[in-house]
Amino acid sequence: MKTTQHSNIIKHLKTAKGLTVREAMIEYSISSLTKRVQELREMGYNIVSNKKKHPVTGQRYVRYTMQEEMTQ
Repeated sequence: MKTTQHSNIIKHLKTAKGLTVREAMIEYSISSLTKRVQELREMGYNIVSNKKKHPVTGQRYVRYTMQEEMTQ
């Protein structure tokens, strides 16, 4: 089975502490993580947006995390 962007994101969210746009671009070559997260939410996945601020640079970013399994 071909690995899709959706499956890469879901797998990462299940095994790590979250995913940022920068991480998605570097690790999976996903240039529009926000759109993929929106699509996954529409499929029933409970993905939460956590707004953060880098402690050194002050740059704001969003870390996406998955709260629980897909709702049926």
